[in-house]
Amino acid sequence: MTLNDLKALDPNNIGNWPPVPKLGLLLVGLILIVFAGYWFDWQGQLEELETSQNKEEKLRQSFLDKKKQAVNLEIYRKQLSDIGQAFGTLLKQLPNKSEMDGLLTDINQAGLGRGLQFELFRPAAQETVSEFYAELPINIRITGNYHELGAFASDIAKLPRIVTLNDININPSKDGALAMDAVAKTYRYLDEEEIIKQKQAARAVRK
Repeated sequence: MTLNDLKALDPNNIGNWPPVPKLGLLLVGLILIVFAGYWFDWQGQLEELETSQNKEEKLRQSFLDKKKQAVNLEIYRKQLSDIGQAFGTLLKQLPNKSEMDGLLTDINQAGLGRGLQFELFRPAAQETVSEFYAELPINIRITGNYHELGAFASDIAKLPRIVTLNDININPSKDGALAMDAVAKTYRYLDEEEIIKQKQAARAVRK
């Protein structure tokens, strides 16, 4: 079919067109329908699909983040539990107020049990109070031989309660013995009433 034949076709009488022009017109119509469908319908669906995919990716990332947090939370809980147990163990090594007299007796007996002589055993008149515990220094002077002093220091370290020897100074004494001056520090935990008072005092200082 020539160009002149196409120009001769009557657009108002498509039914009488030859088969080839009819087929061409049908194809053009189908293309227009597909394009219009894409523009008015499929494009919107594709945009919704893209939006859904973005939401899915965000949800997946959020899930992974929360899963990681959950795993870390279990680790943190385990660490907190371990810290709590360790703190409880340390706390048991601190006597309460009523047990302090017994601890002082234990320190004295540790020296006497090694054959040492106490020339001085003087607890401080006042404790040094911290947030959860109180510290009581005791000035001591004991005499004995080298091995007896070493055994005494070892016995103090083995006491079930926490006692530390500080500011140790050893000098020759009479009869060939040695004299050891030291500050034995004992610790006790504060009772609930004392802790409340400490917190109130700390708040008053901050004001």
